[in-house]
Amino acid sequence: MAAGRTRAWDDDGFDDAVPFLARLEKEDRLALLALGRPLRYGARAVLMHQAEPSAHVLLVLHGWTKVTAAAANGYEALLALRGPGDILGEGAALSGRHRSATVTALEPVQAVVIDQKRFTAFLAENARVALQLLSLSTDRQRTTDHRRLQWAALSVRERIAVLLLELVRTHGHRTDEGIELTIGLSQHEFAGSVGSSREAVARFLAELRTREVVATRRRRIVVLRPDVLRRIGGEGTV
Repeated sequence: MAAGRTRAWDDDGFDDAVPFLARLEKEDRLALLALGRPLRYGARAVLMHQAEPSAHVLLVLHGWTKVTAAAANGYEALLALRGPGDILGEGAALSGRHRSATVTALEPVQAVVIDQKRFTAFLAENARVALQLLSLSTDRQRTTDHRRLQWAALSVRERIAVLLLELVRTHGHRTDEGIELTIGLSQHEFAGSVGSSREAVARFLAELRTREVVATRRRRIVVLRPDVLRRIGGEGTV
């Protein structure tokens, strides 16, 4: 199973359809990275806060983060997982508005921080990089639109099964027990990702444990029967 991307500067270490740094020519990538300075974050550290003013962007070199947004009633939605090669905070940096989401490290993260003014000046002088950033934004929006359409047609059980299968594909590590998800998400975070309640997620995970489809620990899930998840996600019933 793929364990995700590892090094942000390797030309062949990425899925070229997704991470920002992999979209850039080598000289552009090196020039952009040279604008900033390295930073390290511990697991569960907050890299960016929702509603704060934008002062910089981050380029992730190692490690994975979660992007979440909280509503006025306290409901928190998991919007995305971002890892090596990804850019964070570019929307607020370009618009001048406050940040629309919170970014939290799921594991130790290494990144490069670039001041907002230096970043926007670099884009103004480098059309190739600006176009690649636009392409990334377009791809992310298409992914969001596709997910909304997909979720509208699925039950909560089906959404959770599909999400688990996606995490198996992108963050799964095969062990003697099964396929362990290397990204630890809480039941609250699963609920925010599929637009459900934590109680509904807990009930379905308990059902999967009873059927020996998954084994769960604290912030750890091992998928034992991906074939069952595929049937749930694809047909709605087993």
